Amino acid sequence: MDRSVAIDERVATELRRRARGGRLACAAALALADELSVPRIVVGRAADALGIRISDCQLGCFGGGKGRGAP
Repeated sequence: MDRSVAIDERVATELRRRARGGRLACAAALALADELSVPRIVVGRAADALGIRISDCQLGCFGGGKGRGAP
């Protein structure tokens, strides 16, 4: 874990609990932000600091998702 970034422990705990194989689906990350009432960027930064990769991006930016194959 990158100790130079302050991480909300509630977010970190839930990310560790929900991630599988070091990955968490984008939809699950967005839902986590909503459930904990934190900005989405907080979840993203915590995931980065914990080495958890966001998968199945809703925009297709990180593989999968609706944007796959779009021109």
